[in-house]
Amino acid sequence: MRHVDVVVIGAGIGGLAVAEAVHRNGSTVAVLEARSRIGGRLLTQGLDLGASWFWDGERRVRALTDRLGIETFSQHIDGDAMIDDPAGAQRYPGNPIDAPAYRFVHGAASLTDALARELPEGVLMLDHPVVDISESLVVTTEKETWQGNHVVIAVPPVLAVEKMQLPQNLPSHLIDVARDTPVWMGETVKVVAMYSEPFWRDSGLAGAAISRVGPLHEIHDLSGPGASPAALFGFARTGSVAPNEFEIRNQLARIFGERAASPHELLIKDWGSDEWTNPHGGRGLGSPNYGLFGHEVYQHSYLDGRLHWC
Repeated sequence: MRHVDVVVIGAGIGGLAVAEAVHRNGSTVAVLEARSRIGGRLLTQGLDLGASWFWDGERRVRALTDRLGIETFSQHIDGDAMIDDPAGAQRYPGNPIDAPAYRFVHGAASLTDALARELPEGVLMLDHPVVDISESLVVTTEKETWQGNHVVIAVPPVLAVEKMQLPQNLPSHLIDVARDTPVWMGETVKVVAMYSEPFWRDSGLAGAAISRVGPLHEIHDLSGPGASPAALFGFARTGSVAPNEFEIRNQLARIFGERAASPHELLIKDWGSDEWTNPHGGRGLGSPNYGLFGHEVYQHSYLDGRLHWC
């Protein structure tokens, strides 16, 4: 059994921010991650397939980029938007869809990469799904056992409830709320279409669109700084299955012209079917109750102040 001051479960942005803060303040820490990579819903594969941007009001993100030297740039929002409805695609003067926002020059995963670099060797344990947390805070993975003075759960609450055996003496109300709390963007299908150039900008379009007919219901410009690489991305309507490429290409062509039908790469990331994002598969759960985000049960520590939710 390994002993540390703090065991953090989950190596997404929340878990790594906790771990880096714990280490910076002089305590020992272990981060246990089920996936074979860090980042959670921050996933950059040339462009972002998960979280992409942040806004002026998100001071913690800006403080992190400043402290760790992470380069950012402004999201492209100039030009007209498009409205896609049963009557066809119509141009909408101006862009009421996008608001001023910022992106990361090297992708959103640069946040978690930078935090991971601040941690000592051996702190991050990948491919370590946690299966049990005991009342004495012994944390068991499929490979090893850890004893922490404190434990921080930094995965979606429903994932913790469904994938781990939690201490039996936790309040039943906490477990009920955790089971019902939706995973933010946990049902999302994100589609990224990459091109040799942002041709829509030449036509005075912002690359933003709202569609009432789908399969993508919301589209934005995802091009990198200086428009390289050039890309559009959209959120697909959730359903029993993810949309197919033929439907996506047809819709892009209908909205942005024939050139949009032929991206040199089309990436589809279905977060709803990601085992370590959404244990229910993200399908058919009814209307999620987003009012449970930030619920008071997560504001408290448990087991004599030693078990915490991130």
